Amino acid sequence: MIHAVIIFNTSGVPRLTKFYTPIHRSSQALVRRIYSLISTRTGGLCNFLDAPELEDFLGQKDEGEKLRVVYRSYATLHFVFVVDSAESELGILDLIQACY
Repeated sequence: MIHAVIIFNTSGVPRLTKFYTPIHRSSQALVRRIYSLISTRTGGLCNFLDAPELEDFLGQKDEGEKLRVVYRSYATLHFVFVVDSAESELGILDLIQACY
């Protein structure tokens, strides 16, 4: 399941935020946390990122479902999807590429 779609620039300013599950904290705090996770990664690393710290924001109830951040950077924008284990990471990357 896709929990959130976020697009932000390289400065961390959100350009689009869409949440498909209720969030338990501020959406701005969630965007800042995701930006801090992505901006510290080097270019040669994988575009999939396990993010158990986001469970506090989205309130995951199932122990088996782990949240994962799938992102892709194009020019000055970062396209980010927050998904659970039911989604294919490669399918999400293909969706990002098809939309861009």
